Parts: sequence; C-alpha cells; structure tokens
Amino acid sequence: MAIGTLYGIGGTSVISRAFGERKDDYARRVSSFCFYASLFTGILFIILFYSGMDMILSWVGASTATRDYVRVYLECVTWSAPFVILSTAFSNIIRAEGRSMEATTGMMAGTIVNIVLDPILISVLDMGIEGAAWATVAGNLLAATYYWIILIGKKSQLSIAWKDLRPDTKLLKDVFAIGIPASLNSIMMSISNIVLNLFLSSYGDISVAAMGVAMKANMVVVLLLIGLGQGIQPLLGYCYGSEKQVRFKRVIRFSNVLAVAMGTFLTAGCYLFAEEIIRIFIDSSELFEHGVLFLRILLTSGPFLGILFVYNNALQAVGAARDSLLLSLSRQGFIFLPCLVIFNRLFHLGGLVVAQPVADILSCLIAYLLFRHTMRQRSQGKESRLQLLSDQP
Repeated sequence: MAIGTLYGIGGTSVISRAFGERKDDYARRVSSFCFYASLFTGILFIILFYSGMDMILSWVGASTATRDYVRVYLECVTWSAPFVILSTAFSNIIRAEGRSMEATTGMMAGTIVNIVLDPILISVLDMGIEGAAWATVAGNLLAATYYWIILIGKKSQLSIAWKDLRPDTKLLKDVFAIGIPASLNSIMMSISNIVLNLFLSSYGDISVAAMGVAMKANMVVVLLLIGLGQGIQPLLGYCYGSEKQVRFKRVIRFSNVLAVAMGTFLTAGCYLFAEEIIRIFIDSSELFEHGVLFLRILLTSGPFLGILFVYNNALQAVGAARDSLLLSLSRQGFIFLPCLVIFNRLFHLGGLVVAQPVADILSCLIAYLLFRHTMRQRSQGKESRLQLLSDQP
C-alpha cells in the first residue's frame, strides 16, 4: 500500500499540475509510468515476501500462538501485491482528471466483494484464515481490474499505453519527490504499529488484540478524513498549476472547516457507540473492556486530525517535497515513536494508548506551521521574480 501511495500520490500531484498547465501529453506519460511501475514493483514484492517470510513474521511481532495463522494469511495475500499497488495508485490518479466517483466505486467494489466472500470462504467452505486471505485477494483483483477498464476507455485523458512509457530524469524526479514522502507516511504507520505491538506484547496477547481491534475501529474516522485530504489534492494541484490563488485559498479554508465538522461528528458517533462497534469485532469480555477503553482514548484527536491531512495533501499538491517529507515522518515517526518510549516508561499500558492522540495533535500544529511557511516562501519568491522582470530595461 505504501508503494501504491508512492505512485498514486506522486502521480496525482504531477498530473493535476500538468493538466492545470495544459501539458496533457506529460500527464499521459506520468500515468503510463505509474501503471507499469506499479505492476513491476508488485511482482517484485511477491518474490521479496516469499523469500523473507520468516523475517517478516518476526518483525510484525507474531507470537507462537498466532505465527501459523499469520503465515497462512500472508502467504495467500502476498499474491495480491500487484493488485494492491495498482488499485491504491490509480484510485488516486484517476481523481486527477476529476473522476472521484469512479475512484470511490473501485475501492468500494473491492471492499464489498471482500465482505461478501469472507463468510462464504471462512465458514461455508470451512477455509478459515485462508478463506479470509483469498477474499482479500479477490477484492484487490476486482478493484485493479475496474481501474484498468477505466484507463483503457475512450473517455479517459490518462494513458497506460506502452508507447507513452517514456520515463526520463525529470519525470522520475517529479513523481518521486512527492510520492516518496507520501509513501513514507504509510511505511511509518507500519513501522509504528510493529513497534507498538512489541511494546504491547509485554502486557500480554489480550492487550495486543484489544489495541488491534480499537485501531481498526478508529480507522473509520481516520480513513474518512484521509479521503477528504486526498480528494482535494487534485483540485489544489490544478489551482496551483493554473495560478488560481483565490480559489486555492478558498478550497483550503472550506476543507479545514469541513474536516473539523466531519471529525467532530464521526468522533462523537464512535465514542457514543464504542461498545456496539467493538462488539462487532470480539465477544471476549476481557478483550471487550480493553477495546472500548482503548478506542475512546484513540478518538481524542478525531476532531482535529482532518486538518493534518488537509495541509499534508496541500503540500503535496504544490510540490513541496521537503516539507511533505518532514510532515510524513513526524506523525508516526519523529513524534509518535518517542511518545511511545516516554509514555510507556511513565504510564505503562495506558501511556502506550495515549501516545497516538498526543502525536496526532502535535502533528496538526506542525502541519499548519509548515504550510504557512511554505506558501509564504513561494509567494515571496514569485514577487522577487516579478520584481526582477520589471527592473529589466
């Protein structure tokens, strides 16, 4: 998913600005590169995952009680690597040409297929954890196929044609400059989860399982807010590329208001119905109590978290690679990991749960300051260039 984000967010940023600058041919070249790079990288990941399976199981903190289940699941899901990367990348990229409905449809179709197949494969066909894995593979395959059909259609301004695969140094630099920081955000989420699990394992499997359930339930809020941020990125990139500054600022203001409103509403709903939500996942009384408590603590940053994703995607939209990189490394890295270490020492298990909302709130502040600094610098740079031009005879 991190690699899919690399090509997806990096490609979207470049393509939306290219459309704003009327460079349609360059946009098609970027789209073609992202498609074939996604496919090749996915095949490479199948090889890497199978060759390093034992090491991966150790990294993710699988215990003796869960190791066999994790191995079975991962061995199946690994086959979907090309489809995961393609669907993640192009659910973002097709939004660059304004096809947000199709982007949502593809992701929802894959998810619905996964949900429908889960009980059939797990229970009816008695495949257990392997059934859950193959349901995931099927969902990812469907989503990737859906986007492929859209891209080969006549209505699309994008391309996956081999003749448009003409990568050069500029194209690679443009895509990776924004894509790498975006992918690092996903990578840091994986790393932080691994570190968190290692800390939680010292408190027993119940703590690990309860936090896993709470984090999945909390993702209802997080993913919707991420979706808002990703949804406005192509519009911001187009406005920036076509130098529509007034509209750019209006989109930022409206998105922040909407992010706070969405975050507050979703947080309140999940907090009030925390018991019902957690009960969907587990039926163990001890796990249930921990899960409800953990979820309500994680929800603390919900009302403000959307601001982080708005500013992060705004930085990516304008091509601010350095600041986007810094912000991507902050939430789950520079801030969260030290919080884990310090809070675990001071407050033990409760501190591990509190670390995430604290990191979220601090990251929101950093995002705001970085965005203001970046836009001020770019505005001053543009004024300086105009002044130099006006001074020439």
